[in-house]
Amino acid sequence: MFTSYCPELDIASCCHTADEAKKNLKEVLEIQLEETAKLGTLNDFFAEAGYAIEGEVLKIEKKIVGFEELSISVGAL
Repeated sequence: MFTSYCPELDIASCCHTADEAKKNLKEVLEIQLEETAKLGTLNDFFAEAGYAIEGEVLKIEKKIVGFEELSISVGAL
């Protein structure tokens, strides 16, 4: 299984191939945005994730300092 993850919005998906996992993540993101817009909670959804909508522009209210891959040994467990 492959997992795809959008840390900015804390949304994940998975599938049997990397390409399918990416495709599924895109679909999940589109559905999430469409449904929250229909419910009238899109601004709240973005605010919770650290973003704000100003007009038609999505502004980042938090800063991502970087991503780093980590390896953790579990041999002693």
